Amino acid sequence: MTKPTTNEIWVFGDLRTRHLLDLSLKVLVKASHLAAQTGDRVILFTLSSAKSTRVLTTSVDDACAITATVADEAIAWGADTVYFFENEQFSIPLVHQFADALNPILDQHLPRLVLFPLTDFGRDLAARSASSARAGLMADCVELKPGQDGAVIGLCPAWGGEIMAEITYAKGHGTGFATVQPEGATGEKDSTRKGRIEHIPLATLPEPKGIRLVSSKMADTSEDVLENARTVVVGGAGLGSMENFGLVRQLATALAGQVAATRPPILNHWVAEDRLIGQTGKTIKPRLLFSIGTSGAIQYTAGIMGAETIVAINRDPQAPIFRLADIGVVADAATFLPLLISQVRQTVMRQLADDVCTDMTGQTGKGSLGEKIKSLREAQGWSPEHLAQITGQTPEFIAGVEDGDISPPVAFMLRLAGAYGVDPGTFLRDDEKAHIRDQRTQAYVNRTRNYSYQTLTSGAEHDHLRAFMVTIEPHHDHKPVAYKHEGEEFIFVMEGELQFTLGSKVHTLKKGESIHFHSNTPHKLKSLSSEITRCLVILYTI
Repeated sequence: MTKPTTNEIWVFGDLRTRHLLDLSLKVLVKASHLAAQTGDRVILFTLSSAKSTRVLTTSVDDACAITATVADEAIAWGADTVYFFENEQFSIPLVHQFADALNPILDQHLPRLVLFPLTDFGRDLAARSASSARAGLMADCVELKPGQDGAVIGLCPAWGGEIMAEITYAKGHGTGFATVQPEGATGEKDSTRKGRIEHIPLATLPEPKGIRLVSSKMADTSEDVLENARTVVVGGAGLGSMENFGLVRQLATALAGQVAATRPPILNHWVAEDRLIGQTGKTIKPRLLFSIGTSGAIQYTAGIMGAETIVAINRDPQAPIFRLADIGVVADAATFLPLLISQVRQTVMRQLADDVCTDMTGQTGKGSLGEKIKSLREAQGWSPEHLAQITGQTPEFIAGVEDGDISPPVAFMLRLAGAYGVDPGTFLRDDEKAHIRDQRTQAYVNRTRNYSYQTLTSGAEHDHLRAFMVTIEPHHDHKPVAYKHEGEEFIFVMEGELQFTLGSKVHTLKKGESIHFHSNTPHKLKSLSSEITRCLVILYTI
């Protein structure tokens, strides 16, 4: 015979981090809305070490963020009572140990409902507890509402989010269990509310068999980055493969934005679960959102309603996502995205080049040139040291640029463009191209007039790729034509022996040896042999 339940709704309080506690409080708010209609009391319960009313394991930043006790927070958000079930064994949160401790507690108190936040830990704990109690478990509830004859109905997405199913427990059930989506909770914090707080010690629990904690560390709080991102690129099932989903990552990187997904890419392991958007995932409010290969199911669109501008890309012109989008593109993503990514990269570089031309030195903040370059660097996953290396600068120079203390030269921007995968010729203005072309032509003329240069590409004064034979007298330095240019250079020793100084490093090249380098890096050539040294020099200039 099923035991009658009390008029209480219990909510599990996850004390592992500030973020997880906030998710529990959001579920508490939803429980309070339900209780206001059913007349039930709301209980927040935690499993914690003795006398602990703060998070169990947390970073320094999280610890500093909690200025009030957990009980005060819970009561302010709608709890009538807060239970701290205490045992020193809870200092390390293990889900199987929590479930073993919780089973007799629930059997004794018999609450009407027990709600868990929709997290990995919450799902696991809810399933174990419901199984032990031989009770029903409603999974992934978006909302809870009262039904007929005192029933409680859970609104749960079904059929891939295409419909919102109404689920309830069988008649005569005992305690009901549910996992609840925290997002979407609306309520006001009332710090004047009063409630009851109880610390209940628990007997020592048996040591778990076959399971032990080897190590633990704080997870990367990338969810906060996603939820606060100004630009988000969401990929859906329409992309068709992990390879095509990689284009979503490339677009997000080009935009210095964040990657997100609907449920199918998560299930196919194209992306991590913490990237999920929608009723069972995260709710985001970016300024710009690209929705690529997504049908527009309600489960997904509920998480993007706060976006300022939505750009949808889908091959199906009848896809529901187009009804929500501000801009719609009917196209195959695998064909369209490479073109879009290329154009975005060119636009980003053009904006940076314009910022260099307008003296922005000393400006800081999100709109400054330095901050834009920093955002671009971080989006590519480059360290300051790596950016310094690929642009021929020092880490101190990069720090000065990002801090707004240094205005970078055009040469830096050209090298940055190359590393970013953009041909500088695609984003330079016509006057900039003409200036570079004139420099290239004049350099070609100067070299052909110099006795030590023999051109191997006659009439190539306007070409990007040129070849020369350079002759150096025995034991003499080569006298270069005074011209610095952006591009690449290749030297192959045809005769003699060459001493080649690149920056501060000295190389010795013998007949048949070669070297490839960036042309703008300071370099010197000297013949080390007692005979003439001849080198084949190939230049590529932008």
